[in-house]
Amino acid sequence: MEISISTNVDLICKAIQNKGEVDLSLLSKQLKMSMKDLIRIAESLEDAEMAEVRKGIGRTTIELKKAISEEPVPKLEGKVVSKYDLELHNVPIYVRILDMKEDPIFIYELRTVKLGPYTTEYMEYLQEIIAKRIVLEPSEIIDQRKAMLLEDKFYRACLKLSKESFPYLDDSAVKIIAGILLHEVYGLGKMELLMRDDMLEEIVINGSYEPVVVYHKKYGWLKTNIVFKNEEEIYNIATQIGRKAGKEINVMNPIMDAHLPNGDRVNASLFPISAYGDTITIRRFVREPWTIVDFISEELNTMSVDMAALLWQAMQYEMNMLIVGGTASGKTSMLNTLCALIPPTNRIITIEDTREISLPEYLKYNWVPLVTRSASAEGKGGIDMLDLMVSSLRMRPDRVIVGEVRRREEAEVMFEAMHTGHAVYSTLHADTGDQVMRRLINPPFSIPNTELESLHLIVVMYRDRRTGRRRVYEIDEVNLGVGGEINLNRIYRWRARTDQFEKVNESTRIFGELSLHAGMSIEDIISDIEDKAKVLNWMREHKVNSVDKIGSVMAVFYKNPEKIIKAAAKGVKPETIL
Repeated sequence: MEISISTNVDLICKAIQNKGEVDLSLLSKQLKMSMKDLIRIAESLEDAEMAEVRKGIGRTTIELKKAISEEPVPKLEGKVVSKYDLELHNVPIYVRILDMKEDPIFIYELRTVKLGPYTTEYMEYLQEIIAKRIVLEPSEIIDQRKAMLLEDKFYRACLKLSKESFPYLDDSAVKIIAGILLHEVYGLGKMELLMRDDMLEEIVINGSYEPVVVYHKKYGWLKTNIVFKNEEEIYNIATQIGRKAGKEINVMNPIMDAHLPNGDRVNASLFPISAYGDTITIRRFVREPWTIVDFISEELNTMSVDMAALLWQAMQYEMNMLIVGGTASGKTSMLNTLCALIPPTNRIITIEDTREISLPEYLKYNWVPLVTRSASAEGKGGIDMLDLMVSSLRMRPDRVIVGEVRRREEAEVMFEAMHTGHAVYSTLHADTGDQVMRRLINPPFSIPNTELESLHLIVVMYRDRRTGRRRVYEIDEVNLGVGGEINLNRIYRWRARTDQFEKVNESTRIFGELSLHAGMSIEDIISDIEDKAKVLNWMREHKVNSVDKIGSVMAVFYKNPEKIIKAAAKGVKPETIL
């Protein structure tokens, strides 16, 4: 399905096309428009350099400067694998995933409203008017907290101008045109429509000679039907992103890392640094992050309920943890998931390159999210992870959450924080628990065993490259053995052949820590894990799987655990007690 909108601009321009001078009084009768409206629209067409208006004694004429033919939109033919509809600022979006014989990968076809050829040309003139009408303060551009207010400010201006410019359209069509205009003057044009699709994790422009490429959560990499006319269009998008982020990209600074107001991370590079043309890569911030209930569901099956209960217990009682795995294995998703289980009495500091941690509402009252900042073109003003980690320890945190540790100095500060009593969680690139320890003990990290002892658990994530499924590969305890040697106690492991999780060993370190610091007996610890497993199963059965819904359960649990445990045992509906 595709909507076509032909406006009064199209009607007028098509009526005078190839006819030379046309008398406005005759045109008014032909199109059944008032002379007042027709003169106003004609004058705006002259301002847009699309027509020429000549006024004489008792006679006003209009002549079109250039005829514009309608460009046909090729319709792709293939087997429809999936289709769904979206909407952004009243603009309808129609998505089809197609399997085409001549292409080795699926095609992501995006269709939307088709405007008449003269309206499309006229929209550029309207963009200039909006730019003149709205005066921006620098803080409005770069302050993420003002982004939504600024967007609303632009939309109201676009809606007002659309009503003025197209008086003969119905309200729904005017709102659609206002949305399209908003995307052009405030957003990223046609890219805005792609960014509305929350099934897309990456959006990539590889120059004007190739179609835009996207990474779909379900279908992986897909070619789209969107192609840019030239490199200038791509460069304009990159500079617009740069302005919003307070960054600059040009011949002297051909590479840019930036963040959009919504948290999406952008990397852009210009020709000839990128040999085939200007590029833009948008890594999208997760709108609906996975939760621990999603991870134990049959659909994802990322880990077993018993594993989730153990990790919940470790989070509650401030065990230090590293989440490790390969690229795209789900490290950040797991970290995000576990953070929703932190008690509300804790002060939380998060440290990231890109805002990806999303905490439930009940934790936000005492949460300080810190984000790194790149240096300016002059090499000044940069704030890196190490700066933020050192600063965070002066904020009296109970929990310090670090997006990813990459350098020795960062690892040293992180383990020092653990050693001084802070609960710390972070991610690291490694494929197994043993590999983690080798990386930490040996250069470039070279962390002493006495420092490594402060780490309690290692959670290893795994992604099957063929199917894309993600699993918790193993959960390991870190123990200090005889002679000061570090060894791992593997508690759980995933078996690839059977796709089953199995318990390998009983915990020793966690049991000892809880016995020492929480006064819990072995029976208490086991009973606590069993209760947590019951609560997790209860949340899964009742579809309590959003960050804030789980947060609501946690808020009640940490205040009155018996209330939640009894409700889970009786199968009470969660909404009756929250």
